[in-house]
Amino acid sequence: MNADPTSTPPLALTATAGRLDAVLAAQSGVSRSQVAGWIAGGHVQVGGAVALKPGQKLRGGEALLVTPPPIRDAAVLPENVPLDVLYEDEHLVAINKPPGMVTHPAPGVSSGTLVNALLGRMSLPEQQDFDGPEGYRPGIVHRLDKDTSGVIVVAKTVAAHASLAAAFKDRETRKTYLAIVAGLWRAERPTAVDVPIGRHPVQRQRMTVGGALAREAQTLFTPLATHPDGHGRTLTLVRAQPRTGRTHQLRVHLSHLGSPVLGDTVYGRESTVIARQALHAHFLSVPHPVSGETLHLHAPAPDDLLSAWVALGGVLPTALEEAPQD
Repeated sequence: MNADPTSTPPLALTATAGRLDAVLAAQSGVSRSQVAGWIAGGHVQVGGAVALKPGQKLRGGEALLVTPPPIRDAAVLPENVPLDVLYEDEHLVAINKPPGMVTHPAPGVSSGTLVNALLGRMSLPEQQDFDGPEGYRPGIVHRLDKDTSGVIVVAKTVAAHASLAAAFKDRETRKTYLAIVAGLWRAERPTAVDVPIGRHPVQRQRMTVGGALAREAQTLFTPLATHPDGHGRTLTLVRAQPRTGRTHQLRVHLSHLGSPVLGDTVYGRESTVIARQALHAHFLSVPHPVSGETLHLHAPAPDDLLSAWVALGGVLPTALEEAPQD
């Protein structure tokens, strides 16, 4: 029987010094406005007494207990969608996301997402600070584009969400992607790209090098195999290791290099051998939110990407599924 997706287990913390709302927000990974809602609803205790004010001063060392209310209706319903689970315990779950699946509800998409599928089989951290279903992202720490497949990790508790979010923010994770790209790359010679990415000034759904509110973006690319496609072009199977996590980072950096991802209709062009962008989240190393032990997660290269490479005449590297060395 599936867990009740509306319930969230209590969260026990030890306070640091400061304002109650600021301390809880920092330790739980939720917004101060959500913490204020918890306090107003009588869901927070300090030293066994119900907290009354968000600005209550803490000396540090007090026992904090949060008993979140049930998740309010977000019009995002649990759905019975099969998932390829790579790892799961009581704190988190790692999924091999298929291509074509949206990570969380988005404009015009409230069904068939990874969140819908997860709610159909487990409870996720309570989330209140959202405005309608399009802002409903319980447990989501990072995301993959709709047509990018591979490893994605999701928190199952508020505490795990806070810990995982901090790990991604502090760059304590290691992500490795696999892509088929245009162009001839010198075999096994890494290429480091360090150029900022921002919103495209005209096409607002796209990102670009530079652009509006550009932020630093760093990626290391390593070619694994290369060959001509028989139509006057050369293609390369590339391993990509992003050091930052900007929207569309790999696709923008590869397009900037003149090597767009095969099948990427936004930053390149469509392909006759694969019906989506040939990009896959292959490996993810992340510290476990409770034990601190590094989890090494692996989603094998998908059939459509492998078939595309072979159809183009490429030969698969023998060590393709071996994790890269840091």
